[in-house]
Amino acid sequence: MNVLWTIIVGFVVGVIAKLLMPGRDPGGFIVTVLLGIAGAVIAGFIGRQLGWYANGQGPGIIGSVVGAILLLVIYRMVVGRRGLPAA
Repeated sequence: MNVLWTIIVGFVVGVIAKLLMPGRDPGGFIVTVLLGIAGAVIAGFIGRQLGWYANGQGPGIIGSVVGAILLLVIYRMVVGRRGLPAA
């Protein structure tokens, strides 16, 4: 049930991250939602390591949004560089 909750929170977080960071993403809405899910998973993992969450406890919305935005920034940097011509 914890994994399902993380996926649901991640979907909502992906939508929130897309609203907070508008612009054209190379992967579109679906990639942003997947990055939101990954952000929720990473936020939960880091939160448990830092003692913010107990084992089996899902991530919070704020931590998940921060994780998703960080992943979205990294994704834009990596994918954006691929589109540049070689110098």
